[in-house]
Amino acid sequence: MKITIRPAQKEDAELIAIVVTSAINTEEGNSLFPIFLELAQMEHSQYSYNNTLVAEVDGKAAGAIVGYDGAKLHELRTPLLELIRRQRGENLKIEEETSAGEFYLDSIAVLPPYRGLGVGEKLLTSMIQKASKFGHTCIGLLVDEENPRAEKLYQKIGFQRKNPTTFLGHKMWHLQLSTL
Repeated sequence: MKITIRPAQKEDAELIAIVVTSAINTEEGNSLFPIFLELAQMEHSQYSYNNTLVAEVDGKAAGAIVGYDGAKLHELRTPLLELIRRQRGENLKIEEETSAGEFYLDSIAVLPPYRGLGVGEKLLTSMIQKASKFGHTCIGLLVDEENPRAEKLYQKIGFQRKNPTTFLGHKMWHLQLSTL
């Protein structure tokens, strides 16, 4: 079995939308799939293929991770808010899950047939390396308090709890990793 990590391409938009809706893990997330699909195809959005790495196992798409500079959250989120307003008539207010000074790991998911093979860890370490390459020394993410398995993986890599928070109605932990 060979796991490879590569930059996403526009053609990976469906996989990216699957990853983001899996990370949201609610019916609401699933109903937003068309919006995330459109965002993934954009060059400059929170869920753009430009912000994504794809994992392949023996040449087949197995998962992906989305990450970006926290200082760019507002500009990257604008297309999401505009699409929701245009398509659903809603003016969403979404909490800020990151900020300047942090490279933010927004969404990660591994497709069911590839779970437990080390794909998630490889995606995480590859995105951390990408962030470090661009000069980021603080990597952050949110993990649902009800997902201790994911938190265990993050802690194995070196992430530490910083503070509890609420995001989209869920109790979360804000975790950070220092690459210094």
